[in-house]
Amino acid sequence: MLFGHNTNIKVGATTYHVQTEDRGVASALIDTTVYHNGRVMHRRTNNYHDLLPLDPDREEALRLRLNEQHRATLADVRSNALNLVPVAPSGTPPSAPPELARPAENHATSQPASQSMLKLELRNAHNWLSGKQARLEIAVHTGDGEPLPGAKVIARIEGAAAAEAHFGETGQAGTTEILFAMPRLAGGEAALVIEALHNELHGRSQNEARAKIRFGLRTKPRSA
Repeated sequence: MLFGHNTNIKVGATTYHVQTEDRGVASALIDTTVYHNGRVMHRRTNNYHDLLPLDPDREEALRLRLNEQHRATLADVRSNALNLVPVAPSGTPPSAPPELARPAENHATSQPASQSMLKLELRNAHNWLSGKQARLEIAVHTGDGEPLPGAKVIARIEGAAAAEAHFGETGQAGTTEILFAMPRLAGGEAALVIEALHNELHGRSQNEARAKIRFGLRTKPRSA
């Protein structure tokens, strides 16, 4: 099994997102990342090679170890033991908000090849941006068209003045919603990129499926 936690923690006026994941038996890593405004503030990684190969007792030991790493990181964030310095949002959006062009890329990959591909969809492609606020309604399905819960989703704006990533995870209906303030664009080609990742354990092997869609952004012309 794969384990993980996602927690928002408020320290004063600042909210951090703490994500802890089992990276799977292929790497045998427990990875914890602290984010603020989409940026990585701290990363903590420990291996569990000593628990391989997994069996029911060792899976329980792995779950407890992951829980403790997540709990310890939350405690360090609360106590400011990590000396985190909050980052400011990356400026204001352009005066004329961009709109989506046709998808420049839309593909799925999987290892091994026998694993079902993912299907990734932006359901509100025509009204995802309102003023300065982006709201992405995202659906992830299996290659057979079934809703896929538990898929990790990452959204980012290529060509932004400051690189930021925004995260979500699909629920039982295979959907998630990601909200963020539209960043200032640095000029040149820009794009909205959405990626989905799902890990499955088959016996003692782990399969990883990914999908990505990329929409070119174009600025709406100003009214005369």
